[in-house]
Amino acid sequence: MTAIPDAAHTLNVLVVEDERIISLALTSMLRGLGHTVAGCVPSGEEALEIAARLKLDLIFLDIHLEGALDGIATAQTLRERHGPPVVFTSAYTDAATRERALAQAPLAFLAKPVSPQDIRKLVAALAG
Repeated sequence: MTAIPDAAHTLNVLVVEDERIISLALTSMLRGLGHTVAGCVPSGEEALEIAARLKLDLIFLDIHLEGALDGIATAQTLRERHGPPVVFTSAYTDAATRERALAQAPLAFLAKPVSPQDIRKLVAALAG
């Protein structure tokens, strides 16, 4: 798994979210904290393509996405390819979904709506 940079380092982040308004809000929060958003895509397939091409530090990954792959299957493929760590963001917080998601060893699981405080705490935790 990719090492997490320290707090002084700008993270290069990919946002994988099929709801445009949520994608824009998350991007705005990340940029507001000084991080680079490498892209925003609505599907797992596009996320895998970008992750194969770019050096990413972190991926924010919704569970329900456009396309054939959901976020959990995307995270599994990323993990198998030694991709960057993922943070799941989802409105689906039922036990079965959480259990399936947590089996992919995400860095975190954030329930929607994700707040700037959630993002700030996560980034602070990354700094250790």
